Amino acid sequence: MPQESLDRPEAKPEKDSIVQEVVEFLIRVIKPGGVGVGSVYGLYSLIFETNVAKAIASALIGFGFSYGAKLLEPIHRGNEKRLAKAGEVINDRIDSLAQGTIAKVTQGEDKYLQCQAWDCQAYRPEGVRQSDLGTPLLEEVFVPLELDSSAIAPGFRGMEGADDAASIRSGKLRIWELLKRTKAEPMLRQMVILAWGGYGKTTLLKHVAHTYGNKQQGRYQVSQKIPVLLVLRKYRDLLTQENAPNLADLITLHHIPALPTDEELKLPVNWAQESLRRGDVVVMLDGFDEVEKAKRPALAKWLNEQMRRYRDSVFILTSRPKAYREQDAGDRLEMTTPIWVRDFNQGQRRDFVESWYRYQERFANSGRDTPDVKQAAQSAADELLAQIEARSELKDLAKNPLLLTMIVTFHRRFPGAELPRRRVELYQEICRLQLKDRPGARKLETLLLECGAQVILQMLALEMMQKKEGRVERRELVERLAGYLTVQGETIDAVEFLDQVVQVSELVIEQEDEYEFAHLSFQEYLAAEEVARLGQESLLYEKLGEDWWKQVILLYAGLVNPGKLIREMTERGAADLAYVCLQETTKRIDPALVKELGSLKEKLLIHRYRHLEEFTVNQQPLLQEFEALKKKVLSSRYQKLEEFLKDQQWKEADNETYRLMIMTVGKEEGEWFEPEHLLNFPREELLNIDRLWVKYSEGRFGFSVQKELYLECGGIVDGQYHAEAWESFCNTNGWMEKGKYTKVVYDISSPRGYLPRLGVKLTRGRWMEHVSLLSNCDL
Repeated sequence: MPQESLDRPEAKPEKDSIVQEVVEFLIRVIKPGGVGVGSVYGLYSLIFETNVAKAIASALIGFGFSYGAKLLEPIHRGNEKRLAKAGEVINDRIDSLAQGTIAKVTQGEDKYLQCQAWDCQAYRPEGVRQSDLGTPLLEEVFVPLELDSSAIAPGFRGMEGADDAASIRSGKLRIWELLKRTKAEPMLRQMVILAWGGYGKTTLLKHVAHTYGNKQQGRYQVSQKIPVLLVLRKYRDLLTQENAPNLADLITLHHIPALPTDEELKLPVNWAQESLRRGDVVVMLDGFDEVEKAKRPALAKWLNEQMRRYRDSVFILTSRPKAYREQDAGDRLEMTTPIWVRDFNQGQRRDFVESWYRYQERFANSGRDTPDVKQAAQSAADELLAQIEARSELKDLAKNPLLLTMIVTFHRRFPGAELPRRRVELYQEICRLQLKDRPGARKLETLLLECGAQVILQMLALEMMQKKEGRVERRELVERLAGYLTVQGETIDAVEFLDQVVQVSELVIEQEDEYEFAHLSFQEYLAAEEVARLGQESLLYEKLGEDWWKQVILLYAGLVNPGKLIREMTERGAADLAYVCLQETTKRIDPALVKELGSLKEKLLIHRYRHLEEFTVNQQPLLQEFEALKKKVLSSRYQKLEEFLKDQQWKEADNETYRLMIMTVGKEEGEWFEPEHLLNFPREELLNIDRLWVKYSEGRFGFSVQKELYLECGGIVDGQYHAEAWESFCNTNGWMEKGKYTKVVYDISSPRGYLPRLGVKLTRGRWMEHVSLLSNCDL
């Protein structure tokens, strides 16, 4: 091309366009986490991934290697003459524009990373405010969550990395193992983290944002990305309106200005847009379930559009399971990879409690970390952990990170006091602590000690549940509080009451001129208390099928004698909910008596007992009602399974068996079993399920049939995997052929012991769970 044509004024826009492409290319090469300079493959692939003009591709390769390598110098010299004139033209522009832009981007981006890290650095668990205790940094007490990879394990088969392979086989992964794979595995660029409230979903996202923000991702062998953490409840109205901003504008106009900073945060105008387009961003969207159900389709449509637009960036969404699973078919949000959060195990509980106590003892001793401080922390942690591990009901509570934080907070403030045994009791104690004990101990002059503050909050919580609200604007909230106070005969100013609830109790928090309970679970608990106070259980009958009300109903069942409620559930077809309530009821009975109840019938037959003197008088009626309710609930619960089996709908019966059993061990559909769940599966329920399978298959199918067959194949029912026996069993019952799992066929002509198989997941290598089931001594 003649030099003069390049210099014509009308050619300048084209030149600038090329230069901008060069600048973008150079940013990706030079900035941290970009392509490794000196990598031949990396530079070639990056050139062809971008829109860099082919005419200057070789020149850019030369530029890249002059920055840090010599491998392509011969190519560079060969192209030098051909590109001399074009190089001269863009050289000055690169000097003036590229270098300035690169400096501006990297400096501004570094500042953004720091601001995002600052926003996430403190450990402030929702629902447990600790103003009279120390607030540790997140990384001081953060315990990595274990994620269940059952749904994604097949996609990882054959991939390199012994450590990852072991994690995948066990079904247990951590978030960084997944983020490390996002470039090679496109399906991991759209993940949804599923768990009920309090399981640490928000804390997990904060940990990811904080780690990327401080450029510490290298310790997980993960390349640098730009973290963007968006709390969906904060933007739900904005994103569900007709002309919602796109993701780049949301980040630029709303997210960045809201971050904490010590100086103005300056970034190029199109920084968010270009970073998203290049795939440099990890977009974290917290709380899909906290958006009203009516608005979720619009939000799902918006999110789907953003994921299509920026398909190379990583999107991580968190949600409670049912809110995500039960979306309307129209505008449904479909993330490619669902991942479940596992319960906190014993090791995770110990790590958290020890870390938390170490921080609190240092805080209480002016930052000293001397041996006496360490010893005091370890002693307190050991005492608490001993209580938790010795009591099954506490161990169940401590599987939830939020409830564990509440337990350790209670233990710190009341050393030596007996810990609450049930979830509802824990909420009762925390509310009493926040509204009465703490203000009284600190000798605060507060309205909370002069009125029935909890009743007022209960009234608020119930109205918010009825209106399906998570937040209330200040003016509206003050009006409601004034009404509640009047009804209760209180002459307290509503504004002053609200301010003290926020500042002293910390059960309600302020979020940009809107107010919400510190955690949704407190709203649910207080609403349950209000239903109980009013004696209006019938309010709940029409809500039995609504996910929004599930926890309120369960908490209410823990506050009252739930007999009538459970019977109403069975009559209205809510057998699953009735079963969960029944499980909660057992926790209200002394554990020794519950154990005795399990063998009561047997004792009556053997010893001819005609009375129950060994049971306490006050619990005998509850035990008798429990037994009657149990029969009614179980009969209703297995009705659908029996119908499927009777009609020889084997696939539907298999799926229903999985659903019933996963709920029995306290998990949700989509999750999978731990071996111990099936090894210790409740005797009566296992026998009921097996009896139905054996009956309607005329002895061909059933767990007991499988166990008999397994023993015939040399299996040992010790809960351990014996490869030779397992393979022989699978070849005999038709699950395998020549050492490979076969395609599932649901038919009565299938070999003896073919069903049930608890869904097709068994063919994906989930053998250990089934071995545990066959080892169950009660089959």
